[in-house]
Order: sequence, then structure tokens, then C-alpha cells
Amino acid sequence: MRKALINTVMLAFTSWSSAQDISLPEPRMEGGKPLLEVLKNRQSSREFSPEKIPQQTLSDLLWAAAGINRPASGQRTAPSARNWQEVEVYAVMEEGAYLYDAKAHRLKAVGEGDLRPLTGKQDFVATAPLNLVYVADTKKMKGVSSEDQPLYSGADTGFISQNVYLFCASEGLATVVRGMVDREALGAALKLSKSKKITLVQSVGYPKSAGK
Repeated sequence: MRKALINTVMLAFTSWSSAQDISLPEPRMEGGKPLLEVLKNRQSSREFSPEKIPQQTLSDLLWAAAGINRPASGQRTAPSARNWQEVEVYAVMEEGAYLYDAKAHRLKAVGEGDLRPLTGKQDFVATAPLNLVYVADTKKMKGVSSEDQPLYSGADTGFISQNVYLFCASEGLATVVRGMVDREALGAALKLSKSKKITLVQSVGYPKSAGK
């Protein structure tokens, strides 16, 4: 298993130069189900249809997760301690891995090829159409001890992942947040610097039972 992960990482390294950024459509900021109905329907699911998520839905999802909702200040849909905005969102899909650039609302390619098997230790992660990887950039966390950094980055990751849960409940998508991941192998595949720490991963897709 370890050898297979290493081979996947090496393949990603050789493919980075040909990866392409993705321009996302403008996110829709109206509509959706009422909040109380969404809270009622919020749940975790580990069964996903292989159908890809449409680009408009992906755009809306990423904005809901950690997009800018106050352009004048650059502040986000999810709070962060001292407004560090230290948690980055990576989207890992069949065609490649991308960093979500909230300011430009686009996906910046960081790896080509299917890296989904690296995003977790459960079998379903390799076929879920989207795995969101949450990464805390500790360089942005000024004025806090290294011992307390996991506390704050974990809380800030939780805010983002809950935004994703609520969006999925509103839009009929399945999702589950996960902690079982080989952080060293995935970090190497995403070419993360030493200051960037993977906190959690979240799988997203259509429910398998929906027939999609």
C-alpha cells in the first residue's frame, strides 16, 4: 500500500507542469433551502455516486466553504481566529488537485492526475468525485504559541467543514469529514511547505442511493 502511495506521488510530481487552472463561474448567493430545514437534514454519508459535480455547484460549494462574502474587507463566509484566514482549501478530483483562491474565486492547479486515493484510508475516498483537503498555514498564525496552533486551526477548519455540511444538506449532496489520512504522503503530493499542516479532509458527492 505504501509503495502504491509513493508511486502516485511521483506520478503527480512529473505532471505538475501540464496542470491547468480552472476559472469558476460566479457563485450563486441566493436560494437554497431554509436554514432550519438544512439543519434538520444535515448528516454524514460514506456512500457516493461517481457522478462528477457540475462546475456551477462546485463554484457555489467553494464559496460557501471559505469564499469572500464581504469584498470591501476580504472577510470570509467562515470565521477564523484573529482573521488569520490560515486554513486553505484544496480540491482533489479525478483530473487533478487544486488550491482554492478565494480572492480570484478560481482553482489553482497544484497536481495533475488522480490523487484521490491519497486523501484518506477508507475505500470510498478513491471514488468520491471531490475530496476537500483543509490545510492550516501556520505562518499566518501570529501571536500564538505552536502548542496552541492546532486548537485554533482545528476550530477554524470546523467552521469551514460545517459550511460544507450545510451547503450539501441544502443542495442534496452527500458529505463526510474525515481525519484518517496519511498526512505525510498527501502533503508531499500537494507540495506543501513545512509550515502547512493538513487538518481534516472532507468527501463530497451525490448520494449513491440517488441514482446519479
